[in-house]
Amino acid sequence: MNNLIGIVFAFWGSLCLTSCSVNKANIDESLKTHFDSVKVDGCFTLIDNASGEITVYNMSLDTARKLPSSTFQIIPSLVALESGILPNENEMVSIDSLKHKTWKGKNPLDLTTAFKTHADPFFSTVLEKISTDSFKRWIDSLGYGNKNIGASEDIFWTNNQLKISPDEQLGLMKKLYFDQLPFRKSVQETVRNMMLKEDNNAYRLSYISAKGIDDKNNQIGWVCGWIEENKHVFFFVTMINAGKQNIDAEISTENITRNILSKYGFFLGKK
Repeated sequence: MNNLIGIVFAFWGSLCLTSCSVNKANIDESLKTHFDSVKVDGCFTLIDNASGEITVYNMSLDTARKLPSSTFQIIPSLVALESGILPNENEMVSIDSLKHKTWKGKNPLDLTTAFKTHADPFFSTVLEKISTDSFKRWIDSLGYGNKNIGASEDIFWTNNQLKISPDEQLGLMKKLYFDQLPFRKSVQETVRNMMLKEDNNAYRLSYISAKGIDDKNNQIGWVCGWIEENKHVFFFVTMINAGKQNIDAEISTENITRNILSKYGFFLGKK
């Protein structure tokens, strides 16, 4: 059995999360105005799945690794559901208020609520039920960023131990959408459903967003997801570096993403 597990991890490890060949991308410098409007640096990547066409703004940042912050919560959600630690997305988990003294949110709470509210202590609690070695094998098999998860008691996705590039995030989005990660299809579908933000006659918009502080004390914002129109899917990732500005980097990244997608003609049901 151990040999079989090793073979499975080795196989999936060969399918790393790098998205596509950004060297073949179309560079759109006009997108700079969307980042300049809120005085931030950043990057944006979009891939048309049907044509394979890639559009990038700011290639240097697109391949630079930053802390994933709450966007990482996709991974423990998948692992916990796959392993049965969480039998479903409605399972209630109690957060240790002594260990997580700063947590003032709902307690206990379920996976869906934790995912949507970026409840890092929830995921830390869940990961305590998984051995560090076992979870490290998952991270290695996925090729997730720099694969540095540190000690099991750390919330390593927020403290700059673990880092991932926007290009790698894009690869994760595409594999998650097409059930190409080493988890049951039903598990991947559950996580996709938790990412769904808007669903109407014109489009379906799914993403996960986050904010954090990098190792230079700069605010970082993320939006990673996809938009579907007429059964046609496009994957996108936005990352911003807001420096030390007193702004909400997550909201700013969401606004920039929506503005760029609008510029490209999305939200009208015509793609």
